[in-house]
This record gives sequence, structure tokens and C-alpha cells, in this order.
Amino acid sequence: YLARAQALSAARTNAAVRLGETITGFMHQLGMGGGQFAVALSPLDADEAGPGGIDRIEFQVSANPGQPLAPLARVASGGELSRIGLAIQVATAECGTVPTLVFDEVDVGIGGGVAEIVGRLLRRLGSDRQVLCVTHLPQVAAQAHHHLKVSKHALDGRTYTQIQLLDRTDRTEEIARMLGGTEITQKTRAHADEMLERSG
Repeated sequence: YLARAQALSAARTNAAVRLGETITGFMHQLGMGGGQFAVALSPLDADEAGPGGIDRIEFQVSANPGQPLAPLARVASGGELSRIGLAIQVATAECGTVPTLVFDEVDVGIGGGVAEIVGRLLRRLGSDRQVLCVTHLPQVAAQAHHHLKVSKHALDGRTYTQIQLLDRTDRTEEIARMLGGTEITQKTRAHADEMLERSG
């Protein structure tokens, strides 16, 4: 057991460095420049060792330059957790077997070019599994393979939620609405159409 567990520890140590570097790279792409991700390994007490080996594994993060690494659950905000989660999913996509991933507003606190990168990474994940993403950003929505519009309406004192699958024309209108607000101009539509064309 100890020989196998020690071999597993050595493999984990090598993988931890590579995984930390890869996820850190994705964090920088996702607007967390200067952030860092690391996988910390420490030995378990002899009575804690079991089928999972002899290591305690902890994900650590520094969300901003100059901050020390600390446990992920204690230091990251909701938006940061979403983006770090996306970075982990993209970095480990070829290893995972989860058929469906759900991201709820993974784009909180970002915009512009970073939002487009988030959209591209989500699209990349969606090439070999189902990805559902709630977003209010047109840069993210334009990267989707399919677009569902969720809306609420009240009837007889009750609130109902409606989900509508959008076709290409409706997608242009919805992305134009996301770009331009209440008044949609031909320029806004043209911009929305261009975003959809560029996403492929």
C-alpha cells in the first residue's frame, strides 16, 4: 500500500504543478491578471490514509497580485469562483466525464474583450459536452451554439417563466437588445449580426 501511495503522491506532485500553471494561464485570460492558482499537497496523518492515498489536497488561489495564496473557498468572490471554475473545467476538459455543465452568470464583473474570451471558452467546452450558461452579456450569448431566451410575465396575480428557443433572426434581435437596450437601431442589429457571424 505505501509503495503505491508514494507513487501516487509523486504523480500528483508533478500534475499539481502543471495544473496550477494551466489554470493560472486561463485565469489571466479571464480578466484575473496577476492571479494565481495552485494545488497544495500535504501528508495525511498515518491514521487518515485510505483508498485515496496519503495526501491532503487543497486548491489555493490568489485573486489579485501581491496577495498570498489561500484556500479557494475562503478568498474568492462569487464572480471569481465562477471564472476559476470555468478555468478548471477548460483545463481539465479532456479528463472529465461530466456530460452537462451549468454556469450561472460566470461573466459577473467583466465586459468587452474578456467577456468574448469567456464566451469562446464556453463554446470550446460545448464542443464535446452540453454547457448551459445564464448570461446578460451579448459577447457571451453570441458565442453559443443555441440561444434560449428566458422571460417572466404575470397573469392573474401569478408569475410565470417562459423559455423560448431563438432562431437566427430572433438571436440577432435579442443580441441587439442586449447591446442597445430599449431602442434598437439598424446599426445595433448590424453589430449583433456581425457578432454572430464571427462566432461561427
